[in-house]
Amino acid sequence: MEKHFDILVIGGGTGGIMTAAQLKKKLANKSIGIIEPADYHYYQPAWTLVGADAYDFEKTKRPMKDLIPSGVDWIKEAADKFEPESNKVITTAGNQYTYDFLVVSPGIKIAPELVEGLPEAMDKGVVCSNYTDPKHTWEVLKNFKGGTALFTQPATPIKCGGAPQKIMYLADDYFRKSGVRDKSEIIFATPGTIIFGVKPIAKTLMEVVDRKDINLRFFHKLVKVDAKNQIAWFEVTTDVEIGGCVVMDKDKDLKIDEHINYNYKDVKVTKDGNLYGIHYDMMHLAPPQSAPDFIRNSPLANEAGWVSVDKGTLQHTKYKNVFGLGDAAALPTAKTGAAIRKQVPIVVENISRLMANNPLGSKVYNGYSSCPLVTGYGKMVLAEFDYDNNFTPDPKLKQMFISDSSKELWRLWMLKKYMLPYLYWNKMMKGEDV
Repeated sequence: MEKHFDILVIGGGTGGIMTAAQLKKKLANKSIGIIEPADYHYYQPAWTLVGADAYDFEKTKRPMKDLIPSGVDWIKEAADKFEPESNKVITTAGNQYTYDFLVVSPGIKIAPELVEGLPEAMDKGVVCSNYTDPKHTWEVLKNFKGGTALFTQPATPIKCGGAPQKIMYLADDYFRKSGVRDKSEIIFATPGTIIFGVKPIAKTLMEVVDRKDINLRFFHKLVKVDAKNQIAWFEVTTDVEIGGCVVMDKDKDLKIDEHINYNYKDVKVTKDGNLYGIHYDMMHLAPPQSAPDFIRNSPLANEAGWVSVDKGTLQHTKYKNVFGLGDAAALPTAKTGAAIRKQVPIVVENISRLMANNPLGSKVYNGYSSCPLVTGYGKMVLAEFDYDNNFTPDPKLKQMFISDSSKELWRLWMLKKYMLPYLYWNKMMKGEDV
């Protein structure tokens, strides 16, 4: 089968649905199709709260058919191959779809296979991840009786660079409530060199770390998991390369500690050659992540496997009728829904202009992203930043009587738990610019 669309969108996640909805509003007479195989769409930002029993998992899930914008064709298939020279996408079903313009927003792939032993350990026993099964995270927290609680993240780009910390702060709160915190040590092992790459946010988070008595271990790259013996093996190096992760230190002045440890705790560690094994009684991790295979192996990808786009216009660097956004795009900023919220209008504007035979618009994406960093039940700071890691709070926050979003505030918790999900389902998914 072969079918032609004026605009073809790859992916029914935040980027794909938002872009299709805004394009349909602006270009009502154009044919638009979305290639997306999934039956359900998830509001993943709430999974942090699900993992701490502060949000109902079922409320994060909606049928895909209810979110596909009216007038947009849903192609319930999986994209497989790109032939951009002939403006063609081929699906795993063997069907071919041609386009005048292509928007690529397929999201990111969870890739536990990049760490030895992790596929066998993930979401079983005392190893959990909000990225894959937040309900299991809550079971692990509930059943934790004390010991070493290890939290870690990979040396790959990940969705929401702050998420591995949020559940740690919530876990600390819960352990205090459940009476096990005084017989526990909380360890955060990260391949980065600082807690967060935005200075005002890092300052607040270090205060949280001090208050909660958490041991930070920098330069720790997870390479192997021994689930049977409950050991997480790390390479400890000061030469870790991290692509696109906001906790990476781009500015040497940001370093908070020249040593590997901050607030050292004497937990059991085994050395084997150049590897250090931290023994854990529970472990939460962000698994390694990568661009989807069909992106990495396509002519649209750069050398690292991500969709190669101009970081301002989001236009593909080679194919001018192709645009990329969201987690799979090669953009040097954090991969979040908030970033997508700012990327979509740029893509919509540029495609609209090109379809009218006009040059690209003057508006460019400045790298804006944000990370709502929950620091406990009822507390949150909101990191908003651009390509240069400048702290860039949204002026609209003042309408909520929030004067400094780099501080822990109850109002920001309410924003996270109630307002953002409402805006997502009722505004963003319906193509409204928020």
